[in-house]
Amino acid sequence: MARSSNRSQRTVIEGGFTRDDFLVDEAAGTVACPAGHTVAITRSRGAEFGIRCRDCPLRARCTTSKRGRKLTLHEHDSVLFAARRQAETPEFQTVYRQHRPMVERSIAWIVRGNRKLRYRGTTKNDWWLHHRVAAVNLRRLITLGLHHTGTNWAIA
Repeated sequence: MARSSNRSQRTVIEGGFTRDDFLVDEAAGTVACPAGHTVAITRSRGAEFGIRCRDCPLRARCTTSKRGRKLTLHEHDSVLFAARRQAETPEFQTVYRQHRPMVERSIAWIVRGNRKLRYRGTTKNDWWLHHRVAAVNLRRLITLGLHHTGTNWAIA
């Protein structure tokens, strides 16, 4: 698996290493750092480099911790890694830019004037949210040209 130059993830150190700069081998149960140090993945899905960071020439770009770099891996880490790689492709970016504004706008419509719960209890608030979302969706469909043809509903 090749290292990535993905800088969309936040780093503790400016220009430092992200999680994606570490090579995770699930089959072998190991994680390798950019300097080539390899450690085992713990039962709790962690990787602690500890003493290996002490004299590492890349330490200044990796961690500020006195105890060395630690990683906590998600149980679906490989899927998340693949999704980040896919999100970097031009095809994904094109589709994302096309649909993101409408999704963000729809969320804003749902939230507008509704930052606090109106009812006590999850049942009533769940009912209210489902109806609010249905109303926002219906408004969007009407904007797109929803009309009744006499027997069916259609979008122009």
